[in-house]
Amino acid sequence: MTHVIVLGNEKGGSGKSTAAMHVIVALLKSGSKVAAIDLDMRQRSLSRYLQNRRKYSEIKGMTLDFPALPEVSSSDLDSREAARQAETKSLKAVLMGLGDFDYVIIDCPGADSHLSRLAHDHADTIITPLNDSFVDFDLLAELAPETGDVVKPSIYSEMVWNARKRRALSGAPGGIDWVVMRNRVSATRSNNKARMGKKLEDLSARIGFRLARGLGDRVIYRELFSLGLTLLDLGGKDAPVRLSTMSHVTARLEIRSLIATLKLPERAGAKAAQQFDQPVANNKANRDGAGNHAANGDEAASSARAGREAHSAVNDGGNPAQKAPAHKTAAQSEPSRDADAGCEAASSTERRFATSALSRMPSPQRIGGKGGEAA
Repeated sequence: MTHVIVLGNEKGGSGKSTAAMHVIVALLKSGSKVAAIDLDMRQRSLSRYLQNRRKYSEIKGMTLDFPALPEVSSSDLDSREAARQAETKSLKAVLMGLGDFDYVIIDCPGADSHLSRLAHDHADTIITPLNDSFVDFDLLAELAPETGDVVKPSIYSEMVWNARKRRALSGAPGGIDWVVMRNRVSATRSNNKARMGKKLEDLSARIGFRLARGLGDRVIYRELFSLGLTLLDLGGKDAPVRLSTMSHVTARLEIRSLIATLKLPERAGAKAAQQFDQPVANNKANRDGAGNHAANGDEAASSARAGREAHSAVNDGGNPAQKAPAHKTAAQSEPSRDADAGCEAASSTERRFATSALSRMPSPQRIGGKGGEAA
């Protein structure tokens, strides 16, 4: 059965398309059959990302992974009801034609629209990238100005809640697993960062979502768009661009951590990805180091996870999706402890592994030439 993953947030600029592209490539590299749908009819950021990828592949003569990209039509009919019916028919027809795919990734616009609400109704997993700001938090819940306490769920939370209710009433199997990922998280400690982590953890228990470690505030994510590449395309023997800094290696680990946190159901096609998990001989030291670091006191849990991931950080491809445990609904799962404190603990461990990995790399080609170093 096809698993539908929706990237949704009614605030623009939250990183939905970047997250969607990395999820798509991760699943493709796992051997899964993946389709992508871009519902942002104006900006088309995901479609542009894939167009850039196609051009780069053709110019460089390289083989890259691509999803199917069916097109959903928006309606410009004068009658609102007629337009909604036309858009409903278009999206349902596209989804019906994707029944033999393992995953369908839907990138929604940063605004409320009929197609966006329809996509949420069809979702098995909703990923909501959220900038580490209380301006973005306001779309999830309203806070009392005088106390900072959560007053009530906000507009986007209500939309997800309504989608869950409609799914339950429809009799469709399973529920909607809602994952909120903190995006553009600063590497430095701050009161705002700590407060955001605490408020999100409290809110997750109240309205039923899971927290995921998202993506750090790194230049590399913005640089890769024009090339159509992702972090998972870098670092291998035949990769178009080498992982050139410790920040690049750590960013790749962020992607692997996100995919593992999603707890997506394993698909039959993912077995083909075993080839990506074969470590190269010169990474044995990294694996041994991972085992040693796993025993460290406060970072034991984070080190164990980072150690399993870091030994393949510079290998060809990788298979984050294959290692993911069985899918859970939001009602069955607890908030992730990686949201704030765990993020900093894991980052410390990842930096040690990244340094070890970089010491074994050949002379790197940097993204974007002289001006392309990641922050």
